[in-house]
Amino acid sequence: MPRPTAAQFFYGSATVVISALALLLLFRTESGIGVAAVSTVALVLGLLVAMALPARTRAVRRATAPPTTARTHRTIEDIEIAAAQREHIAEHSLHR
Repeated sequence: MPRPTAAQFFYGSATVVISALALLLLFRTESGIGVAAVSTVALVLGLLVAMALPARTRAVRRATAPPTTARTHRTIEDIEIAAAQREHIAEHSLHR
């Protein structure tokens, strides 16, 4: 599992603090159960923001990458597709 980046820590922490304050002000809760519920919701929101950050930055990087970049590695899917294509070509060459 990769380590969280500084941006993940920052955005997650900021989300927890801001959402907790907003929820406490919005619901004006004073009971212990209400505060526990608000803090749980704020923590969950912070985790969601922190975990969603890498996916969004990877998608932005893919969208902005120049189309002529060379691939430096092959994925397992690429290898499987190439093997299937070779088998398909071999089967058709036998039938001729």
